Amino acid sequence: MKFKFNIKREIKIAVVLIVVFGLIAFTERMKGDIAVHDIQIRIENIHGNHFLDESDIADLMQLDHQNLRGASLSKVDFKVIEKRIKRDPFIKNAELFSDLKGNLIVNVELRRPIARIIRNDGPDGYIAEDGTIMPTSEKFTARVMLISGGYVSQMLKQPNVYALEHGEQLLEMINTIREDDFWSAQIAQLDIDSRGKITVIPQVGDEDIEFGKPEDIESKFKKLRIFYKEILPRVGWNKYSRVNLEFEGQIVAE
Repeated sequence: MKFKFNIKREIKIAVVLIVVFGLIAFTERMKGDIAVHDIQIRIENIHGNHFLDESDIADLMQLDHQNLRGASLSKVDFKVIEKRIKRDPFIKNAELFSDLKGNLIVNVELRRPIARIIRNDGPDGYIAEDGTIMPTSEKFTARVMLISGGYVSQMLKQPNVYALEHGEQLLEMINTIREDDFWSAQIAQLDIDSRGKITVIPQVGDEDIEFGKPEDIESKFKKLRIFYKEILPRVGWNKYSRVNLEFEGQIVAE
């Protein structure tokens, strides 16, 4: 068996590795020589989403900020601090780094709530864009669609809606509503029973809309749009008390 070596290629790789390791060593040496000048906390996605502020992030870091200033950057374990911050359910991501002036920079991205889980026998919660189940906050209340019913106790026991049966479809349904101007204005609440069947509660009108499980979502919303655009304008908004979308190709109204 014969092996062929490209000497020039191997030399180039070796040079690149030497440069990379040299830069790493230089950076670590520079960190050891630089003292912490200031701590700068930057929060992304805070607009309309004020669950945490800079003081909360500072508390999550679990550092003595007064004594930290002037200390060597080499004594700061960036990965450990990142993990502390990321443990908070309101935080989607966190990144720590330093600049050449000795500033310790903390970039934090907050999770955005898209629905609020409400119940009578315990604390409420939120569903975030990524499906994470978050607690409520005394600082801020997000104006989002409500989720209620016997199913919510199961939801609040999970860290993420994906852990639930039909959780992915439920998230799809919530996003379908919030991303459509008509549905986001029309639908106030989803009431989900213990079997996972959904009743849509509208903003206007007295009818309960029986959606069933979050399956065939696009088809059911097409039927519901026909009901609102073509049927209700002819018969009046208070004509029906119950509308069922579960049967294929049919709208059953009583």
